[in-house]
Order: sequence, then C-alpha cells, then structure tokens
Amino acid sequence: MSQRMTGDTFPSEWHLMQLGDLFEAKAGGDIVQSRSNDVQDYRYPYPIYANGLEQQGLYGFSNYAEEPADSITVTARGTLGKAFYRDTPFVAIGRLLVLKPKASLDARFFCEYINYGIHFAVESTGVPQLTAPQISRYWLPVPTVPEQHAIAEALSDVDGLINALEALIAKKRAIKQATMQQLLTGKTRLPGFSGKWETDQMGQIGSIYGGLSGKTKIDFEDGNARYVTFLGVLENVVLNTRHTERVYVGPSESQNSVMKGDLLFNASSETPGDLAIGAVMGEQLDNLYLNSFCFGFRIHDKDKYVPLFLAYFFRGDVGRDIMNALAQGATRYNMSKSQFLALELSIPSCDEQHAIASVLSDMDAEVAALEQRRDKTRAIKQGMMQELLTGRVRLSESRIIADDTDNAD
Repeated sequence: MSQRMTGDTFPSEWHLMQLGDLFEAKAGGDIVQSRSNDVQDYRYPYPIYANGLEQQGLYGFSNYAEEPADSITVTARGTLGKAFYRDTPFVAIGRLLVLKPKASLDARFFCEYINYGIHFAVESTGVPQLTAPQISRYWLPVPTVPEQHAIAEALSDVDGLINALEALIAKKRAIKQATMQQLLTGKTRLPGFSGKWETDQMGQIGSIYGGLSGKTKIDFEDGNARYVTFLGVLENVVLNTRHTERVYVGPSESQNSVMKGDLLFNASSETPGDLAIGAVMGEQLDNLYLNSFCFGFRIHDKDKYVPLFLAYFFRGDVGRDIMNALAQGATRYNMSKSQFLALELSIPSCDEQHAIASVLSDMDAEVAALEQRRDKTRAIKQGMMQELLTGRVRLSESRIIADDTDNAD
C-alpha cells in the first residue's frame, strides 16, 4: 500500500511525489568478507558503508559495486530509515538501501526530509527491515530544484557550524587529557609550585563505605530520600542533585549517607579500563545515599587532600592504568577493596592539588559551554527543518535565484 505523509500542508507550487519517481532504490550488495583487512583494495579508493552502521560503517576500500556521488544511503535494519547523503562515490553492502537520483534534483534536500518527515511503517514480519520496494512507495513534497538547493544550503550551513563545534570539542577534550597526564603526574608543574610530592596509601587518606543494600523494586517507585545514580557517577566528575533519583529509606534502616566531598566509584564494569571511575559529590544534600553498584570513599583530612584532585586522578590515564591492573573477572570486572585501600599515590601539597583541580575544572567548564552551544545549534536546525522542509517558511527569492545561478555556473 502506498504511504502518504500526513499532518503537514505544503505550498501549492510544491508537488507530492513518490520516492520511486525521484530515485532508483536498491539494496546494498552481499557481504563477502567481514573483516576490514579482508576487503581492502587500495586500487579502488571508494569507502564502504555496511550493515546500517551509519557514517561509521567504513570497512576499508574495494571496487565492489561502486555507487555514484550525490546518492543517499538509508539504514534498512536496526534503526530503520536513517538517511545519509554521500558526496563521493562509495560502496554499499549489507543492511543498507541506496537511493540514486533519476533526474536533476538536490539529494541533500531529500536526505534531510527523509530524516525529518518520514516515519517508516515496517511491513515485513520477523526482524524489522526496510526494503527497496517499500521505501519507493513513500510520498514526499518536491519543491523546485532552485528551492531544493537553497533549503539544502541553509541546512548545510548549520551542519557546518555543528561539525566545527564537534571538532573544537574533540580538540579541547584531547588538550585536557594531555594536561591531566602532565599535571596529575608532576611531569609539568604549575607556576609557583616545586618540591617533592608525598606518597600516601588510600587507606591513610580515607575509608570506604558501600551503597544501598536490601532494596527492592518498590523502594525506587517513590521515596523520602535520594540516591546518586550509577550513570551519574560514570559520566560526571562533579555530582549534584541532577544526578540523583528517588528511593525510600525506612527510619530503622542502616544505610550509608553520602556527604559533600565524598568520592564515589563504580564497583564493577564490563571492561577493566572502566572500573572505579571517580566522581566527587559537589553539594550537601539531606537523606542522600549511593546506588548499590558503587562504593563511596570519605577523606579523613580535607585540609590535606582535595577530593576533586583525586577524582581527576582516577579519571586520568594513570588512574585508569592502575584500575586496569587491579580488575578481576572475565565478562564482568570487579576490584578488591583491600587492594584499593593499599594503593600508593604520589600527591602534591594541598595548595597544588587545588591549583591543578582548578585548571582541569576550568577546562571542563569550557567544554561544557561548547557542548551547550552545539546542542542549541542542533535545536535551531531542528526548528529550521520543521519550517523549511514543509514550506511553512520560504527562503527569500533572491537567495533561491542566486543559488540557482551558482549551480548553473
């Protein structure tokens, strides 16, 4: 059955057409080899997109069934219907569909519209998948080619800004990682600091406590208290109330409270390198506890040891190497608490710990600001798509004419 878009109206000069009228739809080729080294052939430098792995489905290089530039690939299994514009010749194998233009059009416009405006109804049974005949029957609005170009260029400009922000974020994160490696090991000292670092055992620095125990599902449906979540610990160096959820704790229960300045660590992981990633509780909250998959560490003397410095240490390369060496297990990795307490760390003065933590915290704040700007730009693009791809907002005629002139040249 043909699929029509509903809920949107379009300008009268736009035409509703089926994808099959605009594009030749075909399935990706068969996967002959599964490892990148087995399919590489540098005589034919065409990237291979495979198995619906979006832009990262790059297997190597091959001359197998090259597809032309200015085509679209669409994921056919898993996350169905995710479209990607391809600006160079490529190879498609596995769980992908390829849309090749039949006539003069701007494939970027239709790629954006597939992602924005088509909700695919899967007709097959068993494993959900999208086929070439199915996608060919979907209807979508078709502006004039000059307007297609203008809309695609406007959205492409925003994509360029998003990509630039992503690149800057990646660069800032790499700089921060290198800075952590230098400052947390004493290889580089901040101005005004010198002298030998002391060696202390974790057991001298503080003591361990466990997370919630004896809880059932019903205790987490509502509650009179809060607990720090597992993901909150993994994903944030400094924790606050946004990283907590509700739990019921009875008046007679013996549970360990979390206090401001406590270090929190995940007690297990699927990979040894992700074990015991440190986070610090950044604010004091009443009736606050810790999830049962983590453990807490309370520093005895905060005039000598800075919690944020230690949190950064255990997130840095040296801390990750230490945890990797202590990890025990096969499919799920754990760590002996006694071994953790026996760890010996080289630690600078309290003032230098504060200075190092401040530098790294400022770098985190810079990355967070860039991430907020990127997310805001993404939201702006989403709003632009809603307006431009439906014709609710039209670009100025001068831009469309100029864009058409540029393409004519």
